[in-house]
Amino acid sequence: MEIKPDKIKIDATDKKIINRIQSDLPVSPRPYLDVAKELGLDEADVIQRIKRLKKTGIIRRIGGNFSPDKLGFSSTLCAAKVPLDKIDAFAGELNRLTEVTHNYLRENDYNVWFTFIAPSTQKIDAHLKSLSEKTGITDILNLPATRVFKIKAQFTL
Repeated sequence: MEIKPDKIKIDATDKKIINRIQSDLPVSPRPYLDVAKELGLDEADVIQRIKRLKKTGIIRRIGGNFSPDKLGFSSTLCAAKVPLDKIDAFAGELNRLTEVTHNYLRENDYNVWFTFIAPSTQKIDAHLKSLSEKTGITDILNLPATRVFKIKAQFTL
């Protein structure tokens, strides 16, 4: 059953949970118990609500964010000029690559943007070459960061 976005309802308790966990989930044997205690809730209720919010797509994923460079990896932002009739095939190839963390469309000549993380810049270059060969898309920009600015993306509900 597909859940339509206009049918998804969240209440004040859902909002408190989302606000609490989106940037700083406790690192402990029972993080949801910690959250529940902090918010004056029951652990089982917190877990049930998070499962529902994940199932409906309000919560996309729960996981750690790591700095690739501190782990010895390289990362880059890429942009590709993809004809409209080839976007689905190109995105399908991107989605098969575990090194691509996310991709999205933009209204621009370079209309498909994606981020890539790999053990080395050589691996990134090899993947981009292979991607170009598989899709026929040759205009792909590799835009590695020269300086990193991190911001906290916290959306208070």
